[in-house]
Amino acid sequence: MAIVIHDATIVTVDDRDNVHYGAAIAIEGDRIAALGSSAEVLARYPDAERVNGAGRMVMPGFANVHTHFTMTLARGVFEDLSPPHRPPFTAGLSPLPLPDMTPDERRTMAQLGALEALRSGTTLALEDTSDVHEYADALARTGMRFLLSERAWDRTGTSIGDPAPFTVDRALAERRLAAIEQNFRKLNGTADGRIRVAVSAWAPDMCSPELLRALKALRDRLGAYGTIHLNQIWGEVAAVKAHRNMLPTEYLADIGFLDARLICAHCRCMEPQEERFLGEAGVTIAFNSAIAARRGLSPRIAELEEHGCTIAMGSDNMAEDMVEVLRTGLFMERVRRADGRNPTPEQAMRWATRNGYQALGVPDGGWLAPGNKADLVVVDLQRAHLVPVLRAPAAFVHQGQARDVLSVMVDGKWLMRDGVVLTMDEPVIVEEAQRVARSAWSRLFRRRLDLKPPPGFDPQALP
Repeated sequence: MAIVIHDATIVTVDDRDNVHYGAAIAIEGDRIAALGSSAEVLARYPDAERVNGAGRMVMPGFANVHTHFTMTLARGVFEDLSPPHRPPFTAGLSPLPLPDMTPDERRTMAQLGALEALRSGTTLALEDTSDVHEYADALARTGMRFLLSERAWDRTGTSIGDPAPFTVDRALAERRLAAIEQNFRKLNGTADGRIRVAVSAWAPDMCSPELLRALKALRDRLGAYGTIHLNQIWGEVAAVKAHRNMLPTEYLADIGFLDARLICAHCRCMEPQEERFLGEAGVTIAFNSAIAARRGLSPRIAELEEHGCTIAMGSDNMAEDMVEVLRTGLFMERVRRADGRNPTPEQAMRWATRNGYQALGVPDGGWLAPGNKADLVVVDLQRAHLVPVLRAPAAFVHQGQARDVLSVMVDGKWLMRDGVVLTMDEPVIVEEAQRVARSAWSRLFRRRLDLKPPPGFDPQALP
């Protein structure tokens, strides 16, 4: 049976950023069948299930092009432990490591991340991790779309941002390459096509030239998308200079790693010539605005876009709220440009929806038009912080909250309806995630007596 959402405000994110007030959208199967005036669409589909959209906004679902669901384990911890932006640089993004987790624990934390993502209107996400097979089935059951990006690296004895000597482990590289190919063969195209597998290189300072060439060749052979953390922190820049006598993006360009099917995450510690390299290759930039703000860094989005890069948005670590990401990105870039009008709310919304879908290989999603994928969210506009509704997209970008998202649809199926998540057991996931976090952090501090918990740490998460 067709579904018609009528008398709604419909934000299309089409080529002209058209907004239709008092309009209707019809869904048949997994596609948008019609969009127009409520009277016209209701007349065309007299037997459809009718959903009253009065006081509601229908918009495309968010595409999160860079995240790590299992790092919800470090929520409220890593955000305040960023590495220095000036020498001396030490390895890692935090002086505290992420606690080890069992496969079951990783599955729980991944479900927590997916739950928050769904509640904030995310319909497509790139999950960058290793051993993604441990929880791919749980993500598939959410009903969302995923590009699961299995990670490779071959540097040992340290982590990103360390200018110390580069020690290569060839056996590690072979294992990671084999894991990527195995997961691609097993998972790619499953869950009615909602699950696909990409190829991830961890970061330029964690991958040898030989591994990067092998990963590019593997991507080409599989026809897969790729991703990499790039110019994430200044320690990474220092490390690549020390190891390769080049800037990180120069290093990737020199070995032919850059192309239009690559998503480069962060790109916030770079020189202007690196931005040109990325634009010439037509890469997509994952503008991870919220975590960038927390780290006190900002990419040069206007310049990257001017050079030819596609701008999309990601949440990265610890939080999956794409409404926060959307607004933070707008604010950060306006502050950086010293421009109170640009980027516009419509531009930011395009970054977070249509551009992300395009970057992750779903060009017929992320914007609302007949024939496109029926991936959409319904937002409650009748909130004190959104009324009066005069420019719906602008009001939502500037004042919207994740809790305003009432319903989420992927492939024409409701994953959340009127505030109730239908594909996950929310109370069980939330309770279990708290138990897992306390157990995992307690194990870490019990094993590593040299580590000092940050102020205000939960006593139940201590030894």
